[in-house]
Amino acid sequence: MEKKAKIIATLGPAIYGETKLKKLVDLGVDAFRINFSHNTNGINRIVSRIRKVEKLKGKKISIIADLQGVKLRIGKLKKENQKINYEKKFIFDLKKNLGDKNRVNFPYPNIYKKIHKGSRILVDDGKFLFKVIKSKKNMLITKCKSNNCILKSNKSAHVPNLDIAFNKLTSKDKKDIKTAIKLGCNWIALSYLQNEKLIIEARRLIKKDMGIISKIENKHALKNIKKIIQATDSIMIARGDLAIDIGHSEVPKVQLSLIKRCSESSKSVIVATQMLESMIENNTATRAEINDIATAIFQGADTVMLSAEAAIGKFPTQAVSTMTQTILSTEKYKREHIEDFKNSIITSKDSVKSILLSVKNIAYNPNVKAIIVFSNSGKSAKLVSAMRPAAKIVTISPNINVCRQVSLIWGVKAINSRDANGWKDMMSISKEIIKKLKFIKKDDFVIITAGLPFGKAGMTNMIRLYKVGS
Repeated sequence: MEKKAKIIATLGPAIYGETKLKKLVDLGVDAFRINFSHNTNGINRIVSRIRKVEKLKGKKISIIADLQGVKLRIGKLKKENQKINYEKKFIFDLKKNLGDKNRVNFPYPNIYKKIHKGSRILVDDGKFLFKVIKSKKNMLITKCKSNNCILKSNKSAHVPNLDIAFNKLTSKDKKDIKTAIKLGCNWIALSYLQNEKLIIEARRLIKKDMGIISKIENKHALKNIKKIIQATDSIMIARGDLAIDIGHSEVPKVQLSLIKRCSESSKSVIVATQMLESMIENNTATRAEINDIATAIFQGADTVMLSAEAAIGKFPTQAVSTMTQTILSTEKYKREHIEDFKNSIITSKDSVKSILLSVKNIAYNPNVKAIIVFSNSGKSAKLVSAMRPAAKIVTISPNINVCRQVSLIWGVKAINSRDANGWKDMMSISKEIIKKLKFIKKDDFVIITAGLPFGKAGMTNMIRLYKVGS
């Protein structure tokens, strides 16, 4: 049984090897994330290995370029896993030399004047708290307020109630977008955006067959969420920074609300951050973590993501296996109680969406085994996925990058094929592919949807119900 929700694994030293990448794909990974906040030396070789695995497994794999944005980060340390004792004095400053047990580089000169005595600095997704006891022009003197504080290089830092206007891509982000295009990445993830302006700017710089993921991790983004959802292709609920900004107790209801709003807009949703945090060090998950994954799937998330669990964790394969098994178990329950989980979209002013809504109801017939979607841009595949049909979704596209992009979307199996040059050719391609799909048998029904004329994006206007073998 194949899962429909997808899994992202963050690239890092723990999984760089070809054997390990292959194993993760076998266990259920559908996409790999490159974190451009960290050292990306040698990433070309890693991407080449992923594409080799993709070819070997016959499974399209998405690659996500996660841009750094203006998210605050501490600098590099002489020694990793630097222990800072409780109540110990610790300095954040502008010095570029490597940090140690007494200080670390905090390279943001414009914010020092905005931070005052009593301000809090939360490091590593809020794990460790430092309280400012004295603020200077180029130095923040703090006290560590966390037990078992272990600092690592380049970890995130958050100062609650600190307003930083971020409406333009940084020079680093622009450079990293060029790198992502050269690497053949399929998605760009925008970090710490506050409104739709970054999305519009990024759209002008990326290729047409790349998608944009907007990371929701601050109260400003929530305030402007309607315009962000309209402008983006996908949302990532980055719960670590979001929890720090709005409070941990607010995150569950925000997660549910965002998934619902994206579903209504036919935009995909990724739930991220600390999903299996304990498995960085342990080979089994906690019951709370299992429940967290299941909740995201019940709510309708397209994708769940592993961060440090995959990148630097001791048990990346066990983490992926745990996530896959939890997804499968949850989806089995959803299938058995399908009436409780049918997507609530009923009407639409969008002509393409209106056509595809007709597909949805037909697809709940148990005799319909698959929906074959011919798509040049990937839009139709995303719309069908958003409707959460019971039947499997098979997307056929002549564009390999579109195939890789939609492979991140719920329930989609992507197949790269030649473009159809007419109705008869489309049926011929469909029949060829159906023969290769083991889950489709003689006398099963398949829905075929496409746009006429062929080759024009956003033109889905045709549905056919085909009986296999007829």
